[in-house]
Amino acid sequence: MIAARWLRWETMLAVVLVAEFVLFSFVSPYFLDVNTLSDATFNFTERALVALPLALLIIAGEIDISVAAIIALASVAMGLGAERGVGTAGLLGIGLGTGLVAGCINGALVTFGRVPSIVATIGTMTLFRGAAYAVLGDRVLKDYPASFAAFGQGYAAGPVSIELALFASFALVFWLFLHKTRWGRAIFAIGANPRASRFAGLAVDRYRFALFALTGLFSGLASVLLTSRLGSTRPSIAQGWELEIVSLVILGGVSVWGGKGGIVGVVLAALVFGLITFGLGLMNIPGIVMSIFTGALLIIVVAVPAWLDRHEHC
Repeated sequence: MIAARWLRWETMLAVVLVAEFVLFSFVSPYFLDVNTLSDATFNFTERALVALPLALLIIAGEIDISVAAIIALASVAMGLGAERGVGTAGLLGIGLGTGLVAGCINGALVTFGRVPSIVATIGTMTLFRGAAYAVLGDRVLKDYPASFAAFGQGYAAGPVSIELALFASFALVFWLFLHKTRWGRAIFAIGANPRASRFAGLAVDRYRFALFALTGLFSGLASVLLTSRLGSTRPSIAQGWELEIVSLVILGGVSVWGGKGGIVGVVLAALVFGLITFGLGLMNIPGIVMSIFTGALLIIVVAVPAWLDRHEHC
């Protein structure tokens, strides 16, 4: 029954995706242009890349809302490196390394410090974003080498951007890992019942720490792509992305209570969000409307499954 429910959820997302294509193709004559659709992928790939490991973390019963602040901190670290003449390879290492270290800090707070993940990551969200503002203030860093732009602005083949190619590749890897390996099954078990998982011999804290570190690493990767695409660093970069990334995961069918979810739903949710954002942009709809829509949708996708669960048990 559970598998069938999530299958229906993913089917619903696919139907919504098709409906978006039909609607926006009528609304704007530019929507179905190949190059236009290629540009649309930049609206969601960076967020979606972070949503992949975050989905695993939420399935394991934890959450990380510091991801956008990690993106900002990693961007500032890369900007400072570029200002001192660090090359493209070094900047990539700085971005990924900063994200990884930040993720490990979150993991240590939760697994060693026994701080609830929601509390820990609220704290580090403020810490990381505050550090970015403390270092830069009102400054903007733009001294990036020309080759650095390839990450966020380059194309892998034809109209397929490097960002989209990375997202598709990692989505396949995460799907195989979560649904086809014993480690993936362990993540589901930990999210469903961590106490029973410990009795079964699973290293629960080790899994959780690794997932926090992985989420931080992918936040660093998203920072590399976003900074490369914008060509500059500001401490306000990725402001408000926490809600959008969590929304992608929850809309994709991942239960906020852990133990349920899948990668296919997250991928479809990313496509749905990306096309909505791009389509509304073509219609000149203000960004605040999208923010209201995102918040309302997040409430709905959390409340409706909870209501259905209570209804089934009545």
